[in-house]
Amino acid sequence: MLHIIQNDPEVPPGGLLDHLSIPWQLHHPYTTGQLPEVDAISALIVLGGAMGANDDHKHPFLVDLKQLIRTVVAARIPYLGICLGGQLLAAALGAQVISNRWEELGTLPVQLSTQGRADHLLLGLPDSFSTFQWHHDSFDLPDGAVLLASSAACSHQAFRHGNSAWGLQFHPEVTEQIIRDWCAWDPATACKTEALVAAFKGQADDYRSTAKQMLDNFIALLP
Repeated sequence: MLHIIQNDPEVPPGGLLDHLSIPWQLHHPYTTGQLPEVDAISALIVLGGAMGANDDHKHPFLVDLKQLIRTVVAARIPYLGICLGGQLLAAALGAQVISNRWEELGTLPVQLSTQGRADHLLLGLPDSFSTFQWHHDSFDLPDGAVLLASSAACSHQAFRHGNSAWGLQFHPEVTEQIIRDWCAWDPATACKTEALVAAFKGQADDYRSTAKQMLDNFIALLP
């Protein structure tokens, strides 16, 4: 079964659920502290969150989650990490996650690398596509990882480790309501709500197409 880890009550799977055609189970370790057993996982998606990948002291479940990620990667179980989930993948594999570097906010284009154009997860996407960005932290690449995509402000937008683990910096799951909820976190973003929503809605068809293509590609890896 596909298992999805939601790390934050305000960072749900959103539009991803519209494109899932297989059984799935959602976990909330920030409430229960519980994670799925690796033997029950045929694929794992880890979502974003307002915390950082190194905030183990504030969010102890992150320690167990990073260990689960290492186990899943070692077992070659398909893994997809989104924003914090991508940063957790990098951290679990020994790379740094750095705060206040390459920050981005809003609807921004991402460009595929040469390797990204041939990558299984990204097959069918145009060389440049629209993404929604909301991050202060960014990941370095783990040893052996392949850089798949970059943006003008953030060099590391997507990477693959091995043949079954991917980390993304951007958010293919966002909806208008999610953006409105995130904007409400801080007065500095609350005043930008309508502009951010309008830019997102202007690219909504592209967002849905990108999310569906990536999920279809990811699900195709399942046994």
